[in-house]
Amino acid sequence: MKKYGVNELRRMFLEFFESKGHLAMKSFSLVPHNDNSLLLINSGMAPLKPYFTGQEIPPRRRVTTCQKCIRTGDIENIGKTARHGTFFEMLGNFSFGDYFKDEAIHWSWEFLTEVVGLEKDRLYPSVYLDDDEAFNIWNKEIGVPAEKIFRFGKEDNFWEHGAGPCGPCSEIYYDRGEKYGCGKPGCTVGCECDRYIEVWNNVFTQFENDGHGNYTELKQKNIDTGMGLERLAVVVQDVDSLFTVDTNKALLDEVCALAHTEYQVDYKKDVSLRIIADHVKSCTFMISDGIMPSNEGRGYVLRRLIRRAARHGRLLGIEADSCRSFPRRSSSFPRMVIRSWKRRRL
Repeated sequence: MKKYGVNELRRMFLEFFESKGHLAMKSFSLVPHNDNSLLLINSGMAPLKPYFTGQEIPPRRRVTTCQKCIRTGDIENIGKTARHGTFFEMLGNFSFGDYFKDEAIHWSWEFLTEVVGLEKDRLYPSVYLDDDEAFNIWNKEIGVPAEKIFRFGKEDNFWEHGAGPCGPCSEIYYDRGEKYGCGKPGCTVGCECDRYIEVWNNVFTQFENDGHGNYTELKQKNIDTGMGLERLAVVVQDVDSLFTVDTNKALLDEVCALAHTEYQVDYKKDVSLRIIADHVKSCTFMISDGIMPSNEGRGYVLRRLIRRAARHGRLLGIEADSCRSFPRRSSSFPRMVIRSWKRRRL
């Protein structure tokens, strides 16, 4: 398997779905447009909600994007696990009343195995507990053995947020090998360790939930597919975490230089290095979309990230003077974060 870079994988994905009749759209801003339900764009489909709900007519019934996203719900895990980050890019292919399960599953398998070159015997699909249709596509059409297809319940394989459109999911996991596992006898797909990593999620929006647990079939069924770009890069490049894929490693190296320390020597320092690298990236993209630190809303999210990065900079012994003397080529390190190490009241 060739070790593609992040930028190559992004291009390969968009070009693949363009070849399947999709319109490739640019990433939307992190600031939601006409959507008060979100502080920040947190998924690939979030900016496309008006197309799914019928509020707006999509430019084409098949669309593909690479959307920048921010999530801070699991911020306490940042730096401690191999797969959590506040900023990430979500690759997605979407169908607004056009193709459905058959094409979505076939294309996800084709891209991963034929375009990227992942080994088929290391891929494990999952389906919703009662979704026999998806199970049969994986088993009878794709040819995945029944014992390698996992059935999960609502918590894992059914997408819904209260009333409105919803539906089952079909995810694809990649076995990274025993060296990334927990060593427990029952370690398999669904384990919390880093061996089996989810790289693709097909969401089949086919039901309408009335808010009381009653489901009816939608006349227009949609596809919402998401795949974390950095997660795919972890698998393809065979590195230990999101922080060591090619683009993120460059940023991590800059932080190490500022802290005058080496990565993967001291665990506590590693956590701080990863937190700073992650938060600086998030802050950079948020500020570039016009978000400024404040005491409320998305501005407070930014402020919190800056403060956490500043705190861990202090833990590493990074002082304002060392930041000022650092070579100017370090443009990836926002001045706002550097200033925060001096003004601790931020």
